[in-house]
Amino acid sequence: MATVLIQPNYIFGLRTGVTNNLCFFDEQTVVFPCGNNCVRYNINLGSQKLIPGTERSQGMQALAISANRRYLAVAERGEKASVTVYDLQHEQGRKRKVLSADDNNIQEFVCLAFSPDSKFLIGQAGAPEWTLTLWLWEKQKVMATVKSSSSNNPVTQVSFSPHNNTQMCVSGAGVFKLFRYSEGTLKLTNSPKVDSINLLCHAWAAETRVIAGSDTGRLLVFESGYLRREIRDTAKPEQQESDRQTEMEKVEDGEEGESPVAACVTAILSYSKGLICSTGPGTVCLFEKTEEDGYRKTKEIRIRPDPCSEDPAQAELQQISTVCVSPSEETLAVSTEEGQLYSISLSSVETSKGEQVHFEFLSHSFHSKPITGLSTCIRKPLVATCSLDCSVRIWNYQGKTLELHKGFGEEAYSVALHPSGLFILVGFTDKLRMMNLLIDDIRTINEFSVRGCRECAFSHGGHLFAAVNGNVIHIYSVTTFENVLNLKGHRGKVQSVRWSLDDSRLVSCGMDGAVYEWNTHTGRRESECVLKSCNYTDVAFSPDARAVVAVGTDHTLKLIQDCQVLREVLVDDVTLTTITSSRSGRVVFTGTSSGTVRAIKFPLPLQKDWMEYQAHCGPITKMVITCDDQFLLTVSEDGCLLLWNIIDKEAHTLRTDRRTIFTDEILITKSDLEEKNQNMQELKARVEELKMENEYQLRLRDMKYNERIKELSETFSQQVESLQTTIQVTKTELERRDTEHQERFTDAAEKHATELQQLEYLGSQKQLLQHEQYQELQHQSHVMQEEYERQLVEVEERRERGLEELMQLHEAQLQEKTQLLQQCQDEVRKQTREYEAIIKQTEEDCDWEVTSVRFEYTRKLETEQETNLSLKGETGIMKKKFESQQKELEDRRSVINEQKQKLQQLQALISSLEGDILDLKRQISELKKGMEMKDNVVAELNENNQMLSRLRFILNLNITHLQQQIQPRENSIREMKELNQQMEMEVEKFHKESVQLEQSVSDLKLRLKAVEQELHRERQRGKDLQTYVKRLKTEIHNCVAVIQEPKKLKDSVRGLYARHVQHADVDVVETAREDAAIQREFGQQREYLEKSIAALKLKLDEATTDHEKQKTKILKENVLLITEINELRKELETAKTHIHSYQTRLALSNKSSKPEKSKKQSPADCRAMLSEEAELKEAQRIIQLQRSEIQRLKQELVTRDPDIRPPQDP
Repeated sequence: MATVLIQPNYIFGLRTGVTNNLCFFDEQTVVFPCGNNCVRYNINLGSQKLIPGTERSQGMQALAISANRRYLAVAERGEKASVTVYDLQHEQGRKRKVLSADDNNIQEFVCLAFSPDSKFLIGQAGAPEWTLTLWLWEKQKVMATVKSSSSNNPVTQVSFSPHNNTQMCVSGAGVFKLFRYSEGTLKLTNSPKVDSINLLCHAWAAETRVIAGSDTGRLLVFESGYLRREIRDTAKPEQQESDRQTEMEKVEDGEEGESPVAACVTAILSYSKGLICSTGPGTVCLFEKTEEDGYRKTKEIRIRPDPCSEDPAQAELQQISTVCVSPSEETLAVSTEEGQLYSISLSSVETSKGEQVHFEFLSHSFHSKPITGLSTCIRKPLVATCSLDCSVRIWNYQGKTLELHKGFGEEAYSVALHPSGLFILVGFTDKLRMMNLLIDDIRTINEFSVRGCRECAFSHGGHLFAAVNGNVIHIYSVTTFENVLNLKGHRGKVQSVRWSLDDSRLVSCGMDGAVYEWNTHTGRRESECVLKSCNYTDVAFSPDARAVVAVGTDHTLKLIQDCQVLREVLVDDVTLTTITSSRSGRVVFTGTSSGTVRAIKFPLPLQKDWMEYQAHCGPITKMVITCDDQFLLTVSEDGCLLLWNIIDKEAHTLRTDRRTIFTDEILITKSDLEEKNQNMQELKARVEELKMENEYQLRLRDMKYNERIKELSETFSQQVESLQTTIQVTKTELERRDTEHQERFTDAAEKHATELQQLEYLGSQKQLLQHEQYQELQHQSHVMQEEYERQLVEVEERRERGLEELMQLHEAQLQEKTQLLQQCQDEVRKQTREYEAIIKQTEEDCDWEVTSVRFEYTRKLETEQETNLSLKGETGIMKKKFESQQKELEDRRSVINEQKQKLQQLQALISSLEGDILDLKRQISELKKGMEMKDNVVAELNENNQMLSRLRFILNLNITHLQQQIQPRENSIREMKELNQQMEMEVEKFHKESVQLEQSVSDLKLRLKAVEQELHRERQRGKDLQTYVKRLKTEIHNCVAVIQEPKKLKDSVRGLYARHVQHADVDVVETAREDAAIQREFGQQREYLEKSIAALKLKLDEATTDHEKQKTKILKENVLLITEINELRKELETAKTHIHSYQTRLALSNKSSKPEKSKKQSPADCRAMLSEEAELKEAQRIIQLQRSEIQRLKQELVTRDPDIRPPQDP
């Protein structure tokens, strides 16, 4: 066994071609296939947990996650198809069950689905059987199978009804079938005619409603298995209802017609608010339920263009294959057929108002086609990959991130990273390019004429690199870019080249079966090993650099030294595609054509002794070990990059002799650096300007706040004085009321004492009478008990005699009845046999009619229930809105009406009380006639007094409780008003600042325009002078030509003088005068404009200060008015409590009094009530006056400043 093991650590990529290849496990974790593994990826942490596939499988075909998000089902292709169910709650994704079909000919399951209770699993087999299989998966039991389609009509999706475990839906090309599981079989319940429609996906929207999408972009609605209508983006609900019949006729006749959506619908998902479906390349639409039981498109989400690609718009044309939503419906994630994962928050989609919403990458951008090149460096934890998707990506294998990504216009075949990690070689179809790895880009330095370079590699020192062109190996210098050596000798294409650790040797292998070892200093071939029966695919130096290990198409691993094959290891029937060896010299890793990785100990064993690991779903193209022997990197034709940890058997990391220190240097061009420095300087200048402006604004605020503090302190002192006076007045009033209360209390105490004595005397007499009655009743009960016991004995004797007689009689009747019962049972058996046959026939005839009628009425009932629910919800919402809008108005009106009613009641009470006073006077004269009537009246008054005291205590408790509830509400209202005022002040402040900034910007633009005009004039003048000087130089040159002839020279000089000197002097003087006049005029105009601007600014500042003063004054008046209103409200509440107490007192007195004994209140109490009624009238009059004053102030405030809204009445 190998002494060194590997463990998968991280994987980059997404496997396409898998049905439902993206699922949410929880809010932060998604599950998707990559290579031959299932990945559990945490979106927030960026961590992964891998679930490896089963051995000997030929790849994954479909995924399905249970409704409770616990179990994951994975369908894998093989000689016999299998479905593996994993427990995701287990840390490593423990394997629970492995399911298979009864039919051994089934090689794959194309789609899977769990039941709503997660107990059943359904799988759709592929061609040619197309068998639908239902499992009770926990018991590994096949419940039923049925053939769902034919070879001409492939199935694309199966699903369970979310409301019924026994109902399933199957859709595909010309297929839409509903099955129901009953009595151990899957029965076809409905199959509408959709032969001409290719259905790509479907989703359950209700218990009997399924929505399916076609390859022509149509969204079809099926109700109870029947095609009812089509969802259109632009159609109105009325048009949908009217066009439903015509659409049905078109579908039944096989006519597709024109679809409102041009592209195909590849994925549909139902969620709480409606539907989510992909309606075209790179587009996902959200549909919302409407009141008419339809759907309306609300939002459209697109894939963002890729700025790193050669064609950024190409990313928008990706076809979406899977759509999924997190359990709380907060995050939407999609996967595309190009192997990319995107996500978006649905809350951000709802808050976007009319803006185009775009997806973001779920993790990183992945390769979408086979990866052809892989390389690492020494000084940085970077790895470079290139792919046939025309892109080059730089990954960080320590941080598990994508560092750089660049797309090109042609396919990339090979890649090599410089040991420093700052340069990269990429081989394209026409050229080999050497490029810089900048901070945010990959830019070309030089191009080499190496066409179709399938293999390239830097030396370990970084001063040379080797590039393969067919069967020739070119070696170039990195510093001078010169072709140093050309290594020729291979007769076939070179497949791999590797440098030795000291860069003195180079080993290569090719399709001609040759392995050559070259001297890189002289270019000579030092050793060779040719085996024409083997096409070598990869080669590597052994850890000690003395030998070479190579793999090829002959299914063997060879150790070559000194031109001889020292050892061969046979590796069964799998082809080894690539090989690499560790620097520690303990292990060799190989990649196979089936996508597995094998760890073979070194020196090579004589027997088959290795560890095999599931890695990719395609042949491994490249593999490399990092310079510190910590990680193994593998890439494959499936477009995935897999990162492995290299450990020994004791689970410790493999150690090397030298320690690697990574650097953080990056490259940046001078132009980019200057641009960034310039941006920084501009930002610094802007920061300084903003600091100055903020300081100025702070000073202005300090001045305003100081003035406001002074005004508030003055108002506060005035309020304190007024409150002190009110406190003194209230104290005197309280003292007066205390004295009155004490006097009343002493009078009441004396009355109560006398009444108590009388009541005690009466109570003692009543107790004596009741004691005598108790003794008489006790004697009577004793006599009655004795009589009762005697009667019980007689009744018991009679009952026993009757029971004996009844038993004898019933036994005789029972024998007769049993005989009759036997005869009847015989007759019933005969009749049941006859009727059972009739019942079976009638039941079979009526089942179909009952089911059809039941479906129709259930559908009608559901539609009516949904409409009723929607109408109830809307009516409730409208009622709440109406009540909330009119609540304040109704409250005020109700308060006013209550006060009026109470006033009328009090007036009626006063009139009735006046009549009662006369009656009481007359009754007083009558009551003096007898002492007995007087005693009764006193007793009744005492009882009433006790009731009133109890009611008073209860009312006091209620008052205190209500005051405790009112106080926090008033505090919260006060805080909200203060916050509102602060926010209004901040809005005004920001508005002023923006106006000032706009003015300053306009001034600067005018000045800049004037300076540009002056600069343009000066440049034009300079150009004129240059032309003038050039012309003068040519004329002087002509004069020099006749310097040997004095006369001609003299004439030419005079001509020059006449042409230039005189006119020039005149022109210069005139132009100087004109320029001076223009400059003076311009200076005067500029000074005038600056003065006028300064004056306007001063006026504007004065107007704003006046406006602010008026505003603050009005706000202060508002605050005073609100405080007065609150005080009046308190007084009104106290008056209400007084009125309520009086009403209760009067009601009690009226209930307890009788017509002949209606004298209950003294004249003093009546006079007190009348005085309190007068006080209440006076308070109401004051309240009315205050309200009119408040209304007047509101009108005055509106007339002063229409922009300020007056405060609403509390």
